[in-house]
Amino acid sequence: MSTAQTETKFYGWWISIAAFFTFGLAVGIPYYGMTFYYDYYQKAFGWTRPQMTLGFPLAVAFTLWVGPVIMHRFSPRKLMMIGAGLTALAFIGFSKMTGDLYFYYGMWTLYTVGYILSGPIAHQIIISQWFKKNRGKAMAATYLGVGVFGGLVVENFAAPITKATNFQNALFWTGIAVLLVIPIALLVLRDKPSDMGQTPDGLPVTAAEIPPPSRTISDLLKQPSFWLLMVGSLCSIGSIGSINFHMKLIFKEQGFTDQATLDAIFGTALKYILFSSIAGRIVMGYLADRFSKKYVMLVTYALVAATIPLLFLVTPQSPEYVYIFSILFGFGLGADYMLIPLMAAEQFGVNTLARAMAIILPADTIGQTWFPYVVSHIREGGSSYSTALNIVFAMAALGAVAVMMLPAHGKKDEALPLQESGSAPAGR
Repeated sequence: MSTAQTETKFYGWWISIAAFFTFGLAVGIPYYGMTFYYDYYQKAFGWTRPQMTLGFPLAVAFTLWVGPVIMHRFSPRKLMMIGAGLTALAFIGFSKMTGDLYFYYGMWTLYTVGYILSGPIAHQIIISQWFKKNRGKAMAATYLGVGVFGGLVVENFAAPITKATNFQNALFWTGIAVLLVIPIALLVLRDKPSDMGQTPDGLPVTAAEIPPPSRTISDLLKQPSFWLLMVGSLCSIGSIGSINFHMKLIFKEQGFTDQATLDAIFGTALKYILFSSIAGRIVMGYLADRFSKKYVMLVTYALVAATIPLLFLVTPQSPEYVYIFSILFGFGLGADYMLIPLMAAEQFGVNTLARAMAIILPADTIGQTWFPYVVSHIREGGSSYSTALNIVFAMAALGAVAVMMLPAHGKKDEALPLQESGSAPAGR
């Protein structure tokens, strides 16, 4: 490494700051804002719970191929910009709906492709390339954007615009806000440190080392740890998705029937969940850099499962329980998503992260989207949400058990001696 490169200030933390904004705009605002509109869809279009919640899982079924086929082949920064444009178009489309379910499902499909391209995978790959020693802290800082933007979207964006005009305008301006991802990604983000003549964490590497080769998909599928991580994360993320998608409707069922009161309790819950998720990401990101990621992940998944029953305590007679539920659930939620790529990088190596997450994330998205749809059908066939949420709790507990069965350490993310490698690493 030259003297000029050594003296150049490490650019990685600027990458993390930029990713804070791009991740918050691309995921925090649209994903966490969408469920605010469900009861408005019910009133405006007469849709049922299963009809409303079918859009996302149906779109996932149509787009499962996108991650495995595309994400490891192209620049994550460029894919992020394309994905942001698709997400913006989808929300502008949502704002033009007149009650046609096929159009609604089509916009969900467009949004889902945008989510895949501009969401977790692209950000995880960029951060994992720029950081090794400080990967946990950098990933936590990046995921803070989802917490901040998602926590503010209802009370400070969707609800005020809806109250001043209508929910269609709020959907339209959500799409416009997502477009801010494009200039940030274009001007600030870079895919990997070598693009700027730097190295991960800004630390020197010896000329006799090269990164480890990327594992093939067939090799990954033979690893029990891969299946445990996928099943564990699918169950936990699916449980979180069920709560996120149905929380407002659960509050309505538990007695918050006035529209203004319902909007307010939902906005409060979402704000505290996502602000608490910031603390979860910071604390668990710090611990993940110092202790076994397996046990940090296990504590997180167990916390998510344990807090789900607290949702039953939030009633008009005891509205203060919304703070207890939201803070505890949010703490677990924040660390839950963030720890998956950290564990995948530890288990399979950073050069395999794109391939691993291109399979794991769609699987998690299946749980995140189809679980809420199943909950809708269980609720429509019963008298209350009680049975459905008990099943959600059981699935979250199963996720924790799967993580408990993971090996404490996987494939080391270390360089291989140059003389032992006959060719350049695959997947570059």
